[in-house]
Amino acid sequence: MVNRDTCDVTVIHEEIVEEVRGTLPEVGGIVQIFKALADETRLKIAYSLTLKEELCVCDVAAIIGSSNATASHHLRYLRENGLAKSEKKGKMVYYSLADHHVHDLLSISHDHAAEGDDHDHNG
Repeated sequence: MVNRDTCDVTVIHEEIVEEVRGTLPEVGGIVQIFKALADETRLKIAYSLTLKEELCVCDVAAIIGSSNATASHHLRYLRENGLAKSEKKGKMVYYSLADHHVHDLLSISHDHAAEGDDHDHNG
C-alpha cells in the first residue's frame, strides 16, 4: 500500500528550510486566537458578531441558548484574547469584534468550510 502522506525518500532542501526558519514569526499570539475560536460556543458568538456589529450580553445568551453568566464568561474570554471589545451603555454591556481582521478571519473560515462541504458533496 502506497502512503500518499509522506515522501518516499528523505531529501532536505537546506536553502528552503533555512529561509523559512528565518522568516517564521512568533506564533504564540496566533495560537491564542485559534484556541479561543476552537470552542464551538465562542465561535458561534464570534460569528454572530460578524452578522450584527454589536450585541448585548442578553442577546448573545439568547442566541447561544445559555444564561447571561455563561454568555458573559465566553464574551470576556474573547475580549481577553483580543477578539472582541465591550462597551457599557447605561445598564447594558455591548460586545463587538475587536477589528476587521477578526471579522475577515471568521468570514474566510466560514467560506473555506463551505467550500469544503461543496467539495465533499461534489467531489
